[in-house]
Amino acid sequence: MTRCAHGSTFAFQLSRAGHDVTVVARGSRLERLRRDQAIVTATGEQAAVRVAAELDTTTPWDLVLVTVLGSEVDVLLQRLADCAARTVMFMFNIFESLDRFRDAVGPERTVFGFPAVVAVIRDGELEFTVLRRGTPSTVSDERWATVFSDAGIPSTVHPDMQGWLRTHAAFVVPVLLAGQSAHRTGHGLGRREATALARALREGLSLVRQLGNTLTPSPIGILGRLPIVVIAALLWTATRLPVFVRTSSVAPTDELAAQIDEMDSTAPQGTPALLAVRPE
Repeated sequence: MTRCAHGSTFAFQLSRAGHDVTVVARGSRLERLRRDQAIVTATGEQAAVRVAAELDTTTPWDLVLVTVLGSEVDVLLQRLADCAARTVMFMFNIFESLDRFRDAVGPERTVFGFPAVVAVIRDGELEFTVLRRGTPSTVSDERWATVFSDAGIPSTVHPDMQGWLRTHAAFVVPVLLAGQSAHRTGHGLGRREATALARALREGLSLVRQLGNTLTPSPIGILGRLPIVVIAALLWTATRLPVFVRTSSVAPTDELAAQIDEMDSTAPQGTPALLAVRPE
């Protein structure tokens, strides 16, 4: 799972930087970690970690980093609320309001982030790339931006993670769907599909504005005002770039579908353009 891989990437980098790291996992991932007592990469590198099947709520962790899917976090909220951690960081792609996470865990120790990491676990081994150009990993807390940066994951601080995450979801879901289509078919988008995804992108960004959030970073706001034909042309071009198609193909389809469902559920008038491109 990509989210499991994101968590493993942060665990690997933080451990290699000298931090004491415990990884909470389940299923086959838990079995492999228990066997190795380390994050093992596809290139044979290892980073020692402690391993647990569930979060120890009595330990005053400096940070609990939550990297499950946004749709999967509900079952964890009570345990996170009960834990003695000083900081709980929710690091996932989500469109819904962040208020319920603050309310559950406590606003004084709840922070948010998004990882600029492309990662996958194959046969128990981690393959990852930390994105160092363009937008780095983004968090709402300066201290942890510094810790992550020092551990080799360049990070920046953004004060409005609600606006940032909503903008990101509205932008990235149609873009990733474009890349996945190109990967699946072996060729770039046709005009009709590019236009449908361009409409979905415009609709999502318009929804962010309707909900009272600022589109951020600002270049995405500019993109959202371009004519549909121009956005479609950009998607058509991107899906003919091998690096774009390769990078887009690792996004879980069910996560993209869940993001569309979240956007649709918050939209006063629904999101017909987004639902039209929703993967089954």
